[in-house]
Amino acid sequence: MTRSVNTGFAIAGLIWLGFLCWLITLVPMRDDARDWFGGINPGGWMAWTFPTALFFTIIAGLLILFTWLAIRFPETPRKGVLGIMTTRGDRLFISLLGSAFICLIWLGVMGMPVWGGLAVALIYAAAVFRWV
Repeated sequence: MTRSVNTGFAIAGLIWLGFLCWLITLVPMRDDARDWFGGINPGGWMAWTFPTALFFTIIAGLLILFTWLAIRFPETPRKGVLGIMTTRGDRLFISLLGSAFICLIWLGVMGMPVWGGLAVALIYAAAVFRWV
């Protein structure tokens, strides 16, 4: 059972990696250089740029990884600083939700670019996984 689970998720990971490589090939070219912020789907209903697509691809990869971890290494919930019982998946959700608010606040207060907000969000996510 474990071997088939590992094989299945290895295949899913390779498909995810292949999708990521395919996504990079979709980035438009301008002046013989990649325009990383150019529209991948011009005229589409949503501004699909490479960073937007990369964000959703990373979220999908995290879901695949955490599903594999839950199957391979089952976890019992633990009580953290908040006083609630959480599992790895709960902590991932809390960190993603909090990171979204951190980046929105950064954008509202400091403006573009959001690299500083991303750094704060990564520190926040590390704290959530350690103490929540």
